[in-house]
Amino acid sequence: MTRLPLQALTFDLDDTLWDNREVMTRTEQGHYAWLDDALAAWFAERGEPARGRFAEWLPITAYQRRRQELAERHPLRRGDFTWIREQALASLLKEFGLPHEAAWHWATRAMEHFHDLRVRVTPYPEVEPMLGELGTRYRLGSITNGNLAFDRLPLRRHFAVAIAAGEMHAPKPDPRPFLMALAKLGTSPARAMHIGDSWKEDVLPAIRLGMQAAWIAGDTPHGAPLPEGVHRLEHIRELPALLERLEQE
Repeated sequence: MTRLPLQALTFDLDDTLWDNREVMTRTEQGHYAWLDDALAAWFAERGEPARGRFAEWLPITAYQRRRQELAERHPLRRGDFTWIREQALASLLKEFGLPHEAAWHWATRAMEHFHDLRVRVTPYPEVEPMLGELGTRYRLGSITNGNLAFDRLPLRRHFAVAIAAGEMHAPKPDPRPFLMALAKLGTSPARAMHIGDSWKEDVLPAIRLGMQAAWIAGDTPHGAPLPEGVHRLEHIRELPALLERLEQE
């Protein structure tokens, strides 16, 4: 089968361009601990009777359960993680006894701290020079389900298009963020490749649209033969060699 030359590359972000596990653990725990400390200081400054610690009354597991409940009650917003987190925090703060306005004030402040922690990612060392070089040959876009404030990262300058799929209420594997990225990049699916770590959320929707896909699979077992147009990689550093090979075929 003859393939058309690639014009565009779209990338997943978390666990594709960097390891996101420690970042999310630190962010999840950090913004909740910050809120707990900030509330204790706020009550002390106001001279209000002690209510106990917020995180003791409502531990982080309660926060996680509330987010799950909200996602189930609002399926169209299930991928809008910032909205779900802020709603969950506000509802828990009201349960803790804060009036509506104060609850939303502290929920908003906690999410500001969340985003400050969330952007403290460390791209793999190969990523910055690789994107700089690829940007001279291809149009680059990103498609993520995460709620990373991508515009705050220096890496963002390499991407002509950045799609936050959850915020458009169409998280991957929904095809709409892929179609939006392709339209903004001015290319057809047949002339684009998506690169990501998730078989379900990255590879399958891309190939269903007629794109090629580079699956950053690591040591994930996959016994069945790969579909046409899917290329398995162990790490993002292998992408340039794959592209060079495809250009020579």
